[in-house]
Amino acid sequence: MTICAPEDATAPVSTHRAALTIAADGSYAARLARHDDAAGSWFPERWTLSGPEPYAVPLQGTQPEEPDSALLPLTDGRVLILRRVADRFAASLLYPAGPGTGELLLGAVPAPELTLLPPAPDGKRAYALAPEAHHTALWLLHGGAGGPERIARIPGRCTGGVWLDRGGRLLALDRERDGRTKTVVADLERGGETGPLLQITEESNDRLLLADPDSGLLLVRSDAPGHDRLGWGVWGSSRPVRFPECLRPAEGTLTPFAVQPGQMLAPESCAVAFRMETANGTWPAVWRPAERQVRHLPAPEGWLAGSGLWTAAGALLLPYATGAEPCGLAWVAGPGRGAEPVEPAEPPESVEPVESVEPAEPPRAVETRRPAGPMPPARPVGAMPQPLPLPLPADPPRAAAAPRPAGPAPSPRPLDVPVQPLRGAPCGAGTGSGGGIALDAGVADNRSTASAHPPARSAEPRRLPAHPHIRRPVPLQQAPLAAR
Repeated sequence: MTICAPEDATAPVSTHRAALTIAADGSYAARLARHDDAAGSWFPERWTLSGPEPYAVPLQGTQPEEPDSALLPLTDGRVLILRRVADRFAASLLYPAGPGTGELLLGAVPAPELTLLPPAPDGKRAYALAPEAHHTALWLLHGGAGGPERIARIPGRCTGGVWLDRGGRLLALDRERDGRTKTVVADLERGGETGPLLQITEESNDRLLLADPDSGLLLVRSDAPGHDRLGWGVWGSSRPVRFPECLRPAEGTLTPFAVQPGQMLAPESCAVAFRMETANGTWPAVWRPAERQVRHLPAPEGWLAGSGLWTAAGALLLPYATGAEPCGLAWVAGPGRGAEPVEPAEPPESVEPVESVEPAEPPRAVETRRPAGPMPPARPVGAMPQPLPLPLPADPPRAAAAPRPAGPAPSPRPLDVPVQPLRGAPCGAGTGSGGGIALDAGVADNRSTASAHPPARSAEPRRLPAHPHIRRPVPLQQAPLAAR
């Protein structure tokens, strides 16, 4: 799963566009590449990531693209491109057509500014935000009945955009009103009806950077502790937002861009990938709530900074492009295994057929006996055992190779670029409480936020609800003012 944070972790006014946008299911990706000619003109390029080896296909038209054109890959292999044309934006679909490129014009949106949202979870729809005088218009560019259509007008100026569920119904937006920024959730099946999602204090600016629909893990940025800090919480939990000290490096900035999927009801075990930017360079880093440190990884040569995706097995895929290899993926071991590259598994050797062996004597029937005493009463059909709380996952033992996802996978590329060590206090350095905001300070017990497990009951539940399900947003509140 890949969600690129639209804003930097410590600079609210600056924006970062990922060098490569990956589709919702990780099958395709798209970026603007440059020709090697003297003009250095731009052209769209589609990457195929689902095959045995990644490869790129140019989708260039009759004229070069502007560097501010936006791309969004769909799961069917087409790429939506958004171009500025005078006082409006034109949306089209690009696709390979023989030796050339096919283009299907979807329509135009009259707006002075239009920003593409991250890929929708179904991979078939495309949304964009257009600011107005006192509202923000939400546009459905592709996937509706016809061309682009405005589906909602939300009061205030909205930025960001994070999907909260797998069905593409709940969309979190950072809304600025009366000089404060708070995260709200818009229900697209109710015409964009909004409700509060993130509000740490009344006076703080709270933004949502990343969310995992499976576990409910939320990565936020807020100035509630006194200045901008990265924190994490669990959607629907009554626990406060935590602000780990290790997510505030002494030098450089951290920006999350991908979270590990498939960790049902275990937000503490979700691995999060960050882009680390310092004066010495840019490289990826990995962290998860159950740990008290950030693991810095060497970046592959030509890494398209700020882009990548996790597999459910815990491998981090980093796309890169160099002159010798214009389309490649580097596999990195997940958390708990350091920054070692994942070695490719050797193909199994052919095995000679084994002749069938006759048994020495026919098997004898085994006499069954009833146990002594009365039989216990049978459990009624449909009853389920009481769910038990899941313990925090321990770091797996060091292995030479990480599990590879199902199907053929691209060959890994060793990561040998050295990373400059960071200076400053270690992750476990203690700090103050910051006026009622829960700040992690390296205590021994790191299970500070409860996961979304159901509470213990004295009797078995009659029916357990399906997970995940659509739930009403619950605002994340501040920690109690009393000392921990």
